[in-house]
Amino acid sequence: MAYRDLREFVKALEKAGELKRIAAEVDPVLEITEVVQRARFGASPQELKPPIVGGENVGAKAPTPGGLGPALLFERPKGSRYPLLVNTFGSVKRMAMAFEVNELDEVAARIRGFLDTKTPQGLFDKIKMLPKLAELGSFFPKSVKSGDCKEVIHKGSDVNLFDFPILKCWPQDGGRFITFPLVFTKNPETGKRNVGMYRMQVYDERTTGMHWQTQKHGAEHFRRAREKNPEGRIPVSVAIGADPATALAGMLPIPPDLDEMMFAGFLRREPVEMVACETNELEVPANAEIVLEGYVNLNEMRTEGPFGDHTGFYSLEGEYPVFHVECVTHKKDPIYLTTVVGPPPQEDFYMGYAVERVFLPVMKMQYPEIVDMAMPAEGIFHNLMIVAIRKSYPGHARKIMNAIWSLGQAMFTKVIVVVDHDVDVHNYSEVVWKALCALDPERDVQFSLGPMDTLDHASRLQDFGSKMGIDATRKWVSEGFTRPWPDEILMDEETKAKVAGMWKSLGL
Repeated sequence: MAYRDLREFVKALEKAGELKRIAAEVDPVLEITEVVQRARFGASPQELKPPIVGGENVGAKAPTPGGLGPALLFERPKGSRYPLLVNTFGSVKRMAMAFEVNELDEVAARIRGFLDTKTPQGLFDKIKMLPKLAELGSFFPKSVKSGDCKEVIHKGSDVNLFDFPILKCWPQDGGRFITFPLVFTKNPETGKRNVGMYRMQVYDERTTGMHWQTQKHGAEHFRRAREKNPEGRIPVSVAIGADPATALAGMLPIPPDLDEMMFAGFLRREPVEMVACETNELEVPANAEIVLEGYVNLNEMRTEGPFGDHTGFYSLEGEYPVFHVECVTHKKDPIYLTTVVGPPPQEDFYMGYAVERVFLPVMKMQYPEIVDMAMPAEGIFHNLMIVAIRKSYPGHARKIMNAIWSLGQAMFTKVIVVVDHDVDVHNYSEVVWKALCALDPERDVQFSLGPMDTLDHASRLQDFGSKMGIDATRKWVSEGFTRPWPDEILMDEETKAKVAGMWKSLGL
């Protein structure tokens, strides 16, 4: 049975020893971030290591199950009556718990099961498909008349965002930022719902920034509406804190024609209950801890930032739309769900790792030659992707590079390294060794121009720059390589078995 809401997940984390309660008063301005950084290593101030350098993911075959320390529930954040939950998903184990599985591969297998459905050829095939079709139909969101998120309602001058323990994470941040929102908008032409996760700088009690990057669906809704009526506004609602699968829905790289709430229902195996907002026509998860309702003016922009970002550097100031909050609804004692964004690896690395594992079958279905892929923490998602392929023809590696640059958010990938199928892409030492041994730089590196992540401060222009693909596969005669390619040094199985049999007698 799916988690009913966020607090039910908190109970499960606590029971599993994955959550620590902090009763001491800690300030959401800078102090909570510093506590999170220290708790991730279980270190005293003198022992605290810098991120990445000597970290747990360097040379590892996969992220360690222990992750970045426990989830933390701050029961008395300074200046607020409401508890704050952070590092909720900061380990592989907790990501698996969020999806109610033992291993993330179980979710991937479910997705693969639906993707593998073929067009039925006869009556028997159609009968076999019925249970799967019935299951799919049970995932659609369910509208309800009311929900727990309506227990307390504030409107107009009663709205005060500073009632909540919103974080200022880093010294040069432009202010406090809501970092784990589900932002609901509608396509002004089709009426289709979109759910995204965009940071929101709090300007005052009732307004925030809306960091709609150029390529995001929320930004597209804003542009389309402005073309029709530059002086108008669009409704926006924001949910903070829901059951884990729903809370994560805004970051999932699903196709634009697929409803995020429907996919959340697929992940939790139960439909997401949705309730209409008080002041606009949007619907939000009924089990949300907090809901902000309001609008964005189509002719209003305001300076947003700086913000200590997942790149490990501050993203600088920019002009973004402004969100006006008309109404706040919440549970009687809401939990404020947030995340610290900053030098990698942070909690978002484990969220990204889960997405990588869960959606690999989707990529494999479109490109079956892909054996595996990895996005190291040091690559901060868009800077580095390592892909292993089963090479079948000349130029195959370059075909895959271009294919990845055409896939949704993967278009931002700055560097793609393509290796052969027998390279373990999660063992970064092996990747570096075998890639460098296979590489002739002038021959095997290709450059391309295209869209870049808005947060990439090194690109020549905002949102536009160059990418690099590295073909680190073995080269073939048909690719113009006429020299013999040597075999890798490996011991034969017979000798290995013989030594294994005598191992105990060697006294080693």
